[in-house]
Amino acid sequence: MEVVIAPAEELAVLAADAIEALLRRDPAVVLGLATGSSPLKVYDELARRHREEGLSFARARGFMLDEYVGLPAEHPQRYRNVIETEIASRVAWPADQVLGPDGLAADIPAACSAYEQAITDAGGVDLQILGIGTDGHIAFNEPGSSLASRTRIKTLTAQTRVDNARFFDDDVEQVPTHCLTQGLGTIMQARHLVLLATGRQKAEAVHQLVEGPISAMWPGTVMQLHPHATVLVDDAAASRLQLGDYYRQTFTSKPGWQGL
Repeated sequence: MEVVIAPAEELAVLAADAIEALLRRDPAVVLGLATGSSPLKVYDELARRHREEGLSFARARGFMLDEYVGLPAEHPQRYRNVIETEIASRVAWPADQVLGPDGLAADIPAACSAYEQAITDAGGVDLQILGIGTDGHIAFNEPGSSLASRTRIKTLTAQTRVDNARFFDDDVEQVPTHCLTQGLGTIMQARHLVLLATGRQKAEAVHQLVEGPISAMWPGTVMQLHPHATVLVDDAAASRLQLGDYYRQTFTSKPGWQGL
């Protein structure tokens, strides 16, 4: 696992560099898309490169990490709409090439199986963008999730609903109680995991993710088993890391040709 500690704007550039390198090498790359606050600066940077430098997503495919269950199709916080607003529409990404779990499906288990199959049929995810919750969840794999889990329905914890209330007029009662999410086993099959975290409220989760024992109580710790995982954090989110100085030294002396 590589840990990079830098200001949020620099982290966004590093993540966008990794995505651009993939797109330049293979325009039909498969990207994993996260919602929430963590990836927004990355999406802003990718939109800028599309607008000013011609970075093309015309042949790329995208798979969303998760989706709320039961939100109407037109609801602005439905994750398919959030992804459309924050990235897809800004880079002229064809709508039929960006897929998400169907939170309005009549048969939820079948929809989850179909989503897993769609990812497999696409050849798997090349680079998966991730954030992390204050309780250590990635996607909506809440504490206690199986480290081998696949796409499925999950009940959101009270803490996650409180954290997400800011997207629902600060009214926790508007936040759905269920979601569909890629499982930890699904996420771990992506070829490169890139997790972004900023702010002191993420410091304990980042500490556990990077330096704690692998445990279902901190689901993100499963990333320690991945052969190509990158954790991008600002100083505040890195404030609990015991080896912070070493991570800084390692990145400073890293050969320029390596990239993330």
